Amino acid sequence: MNLTIDIGNTRTKLALVKKSDLIEIFIKDDISVSTIQEILKKYPSVNKSILSTVRKIDPSIYSYLKSTFTHFVELSENTKLPIENLYKTKITLGKDRLAAVVGANNIFPNMNVLVIDMGTAITYDFINENNQFLGGNISPGLEMRYKALNHFTRQLPLLEKENDFELIGDSTKGAIVSGVQNGIIFEIDGYINELKNKLDELVTILTGGDAIFFDKRLKNTIFVNSNLNFIGLNRILEYNTQND
Repeated sequence: MNLTIDIGNTRTKLALVKKSDLIEIFIKDDISVSTIQEILKKYPSVNKSILSTVRKIDPSIYSYLKSTFTHFVELSENTKLPIENLYKTKITLGKDRLAAVVGANNIFPNMNVLVIDMGTAITYDFINENNQFLGGNISPGLEMRYKALNHFTRQLPLLEKENDFELIGDSTKGAIVSGVQNGIIFEIDGYINELKNKLDELVTILTGGDAIFFDKRLKNTIFVNSNLNFIGLNRILEYNTQND
């Protein structure tokens, strides 16, 4: 059994994976050695772990991970991957983007796949049928767009997402909600349609916190997988330890 650890800017997500099955997911505000120890008490058979982090963490956590597990991998720009990474600035590539692309490729190998991660930012990442990651795009996420309209204007209020909205808003509130949410829908459908025009076949996967919210609102057929990063991290871990 494997322990995958994904440390983001605000939260830490940990998952236990057995073969390709997710056994349990833990979401924490922060991480410590005691957090990992509690998980290992419940799952003593865990012997491999992978860490992906976007921020600095306590050095004692690294020491504990390295000394506790038979195999430990820290995801970096130098980590061996089961795909070909053609991104030019590998050192600045977000670990979450890389893990999601590997996860998508694990589910749909030898296919053109667009991964759309709807978190704080919306990231679009493309891997082709030759299992080559070509790169992608980054744009503001849902909450960020609402905050930007409020922050950079004097009159517009700070709003949150709404389940019901029209194509054209008939009030200031409606105009903001429709503008922000329809803008994201048109953006996503636009990217998908452009790639479909260039490719014989395309699979699109939505992941991230706002994936479910936009799932049924898009015109294109998509797959939703909230655990794509865990699948990718586990695949990278197995790839790096399979010959050891």
